[in-house]
Amino acid sequence: MKKKKIIISIIVVVLIVMFVGLAYVGNYFFNYALVRQEGIVTEANIDPNAPQSVETYVEVINKEKSKEDVSKWLEEVKTEETTILSEDGLNLWGKLYFQEEKTDKWVIIAHGYTSIHEDIQPIALNFYNKGYNVLTPDMRAHGNSEGKYIGMGWLDRKDMLLWIDYVLALDSNSQIVLYGESMGGATVMMTSGEDLPSNVKAIIEDCGYTSVQEMFEAQLYERFGLPPFPILNAAEVVTSIRAKYNFEEASALEQVKKSKTPMLFTHGGNDNYVPTEMVYRLYEAAQCEKDILVIEGADHGSAPDVDPETYYEKVFSFLGKYVN
Repeated sequence: MKKKKIIISIIVVVLIVMFVGLAYVGNYFFNYALVRQEGIVTEANIDPNAPQSVETYVEVINKEKSKEDVSKWLEEVKTEETTILSEDGLNLWGKLYFQEEKTDKWVIIAHGYTSIHEDIQPIALNFYNKGYNVLTPDMRAHGNSEGKYIGMGWLDRKDMLLWIDYVLALDSNSQIVLYGESMGGATVMMTSGEDLPSNVKAIIEDCGYTSVQEMFEAQLYERFGLPPFPILNAAEVVTSIRAKYNFEEASALEQVKKSKTPMLFTHGGNDNYVPTEMVYRLYEAAQCEKDILVIEGADHGSAPDVDPETYYEKVFSFLGKYVN
């Protein structure tokens, strides 16, 4: 009897230690990946003395030109800052760029993970040059917007619906395009499965992921060589409690199956951050009018910089079918 009690006590202690360990791991991953962090570097510095591919040099040159063009544009364009209130009471911030002459063409551009609205200003400029008014929100828990927990697109899809309503309040005849890069790409895809107003004419997603679960699985393996179990399982429990969503439900793949809005899927052919294979599954899953563009030689988020001519020609020829 005494021996049995000892065994039971040992088992209980082991289970408690395992539970505490998993709770620690889950919280650590959650804090690392999903709690707002200030001062994050979003682009790796390029060592000019290190060997670079031809594509990398082209990308650097195109990025520098984009920065110069954006700087000149910002000196001239009429802008306005604005805020909306999210469903859970957060002040969300956005910046508007207005055409000189009235137009009903609008684009809402969603930036990526740990990025801010300024990082997608080169995209904004290209749309502006095609006659669009532009809205660039800072996503929740990023930039000037409030929020402690990163939504990975799932919480952000609800925010995007509110930004759409905001544009409709400004212009009831608006023709709206949704554009997103990386987490922003996941955001617009996740938004596509919601009940959208007919004013939303088309969606462009660049290098978005299939689901939060698969995204984190890929990152665990790529960065740390670790399997998803039990780390992601523990982190998902913590996320469900603290951020009120789980990794499995946060699925762009499932949302695009419900989409009725025409969608262009774009990706870099050398993307190891959000694996390129994801874009093909997303494209196949979509039941709406659709097209796809993969820029060879481009890594994560660099397709518009590696081959801007091909990229933007595809984007605006696609939009030309749906936006007057």
